[in-house]
Amino acid sequence: MLNSKNCVIVFHGAQTSRGNERIPLGFVTTHPGRSQERLCRLLTMVFPWNSTRMIKVFLMQSESTRRSTLVALGTALMAALGACSDGHRRPEAAAITPSVAAGEPPAGAMVTYAPESDAAIDAAAAAKIQRKTFTPDFEVPPMENGLAPVLSRIPTKHPIVFLTIDDGGTKTQDMALLMARYEYPASIFLAQTFIQDDPAFFKAFAAQGSRIENHTVSHNVNMVKELNYDGHMIEILGMQKFALEHYGRSPTLFRPPGGAYSDVMRTAVADAGLRAIITWEAKANAGRMDYQVGDSLRPGDIVLMHFRPEFAADLAAFRSAQIAAGLQVVLLEDFLGLT
Repeated sequence: MLNSKNCVIVFHGAQTSRGNERIPLGFVTTHPGRSQERLCRLLTMVFPWNSTRMIKVFLMQSESTRRSTLVALGTALMAALGACSDGHRRPEAAAITPSVAAGEPPAGAMVTYAPESDAAIDAAAAAKIQRKTFTPDFEVPPMENGLAPVLSRIPTKHPIVFLTIDDGGTKTQDMALLMARYEYPASIFLAQTFIQDDPAFFKAFAAQGSRIENHTVSHNVNMVKELNYDGHMIEILGMQKFALEHYGRSPTLFRPPGGAYSDVMRTAVADAGLRAIITWEAKANAGRMDYQVGDSLRPGDIVLMHFRPEFAADLAAFRSAQIAAGLQVVLLEDFLGLT
């Protein structure tokens, strides 16, 4: 029987803009006599990022049973891990995704909720968006007159949206956790000046399926006005080299700092071997969505975000808009056929 005495709540220790937090990943049943070492081995199978992120386990202190909380985690999680409460059974493998507990926490439990933005997510609507594989109906335009193409939106009939995240100045552990929780791949445009203090931080995003792309070395928002062709090449090739050295892949997409571009930049991007300049028509900023066209996300929209202290609030704003529009988040590079 499942109750608070043989159930544990699993947290991910995270440094957020509000300080140290414990973000709940889900609940796991366990026999009281089993060691935490064995439990952690089980967690490694369930939560793949356990190998690179410390997972902390806190036993519930309450005597009361909160069945509604356990039910909210879903039958898949319970079926896979319920065997832990039976000392004569071994856990069976199953496809599991992290869950956030719903409803009231058990009295006395050591609980700190994930960012408040989770409360705004319509879980029922999210369930209606079936994850699919889409056959691309758009290709990157060829170079014309030595100029790289500029893409601010992808013309497609598929119900998809593309998430892009810029800069890399703010780095907190909850960022990769939230992206993994929502199963969001993203095109991550990094500038060397923001990430050279800790380039390894972004390997967690790459491991989840995101791609590291080029946002220049110094993030000079006035490069169109201040730099000639040679200056552009120094900025672009420098970041190409840095990305290859640290992430094992040369970027294929370029985003200009501030979004401004010119024919000089387009020529430099093409000569550096990148396939396209990527801008945007929608962005998540300061915990809300801003649109250049309309008042909601459209199929094929490229959405801009940043690695900033308000990352969780911005991601929540994007998620709410994405779910409301009935769109699936797809990796831009995959859809464009770029490796």
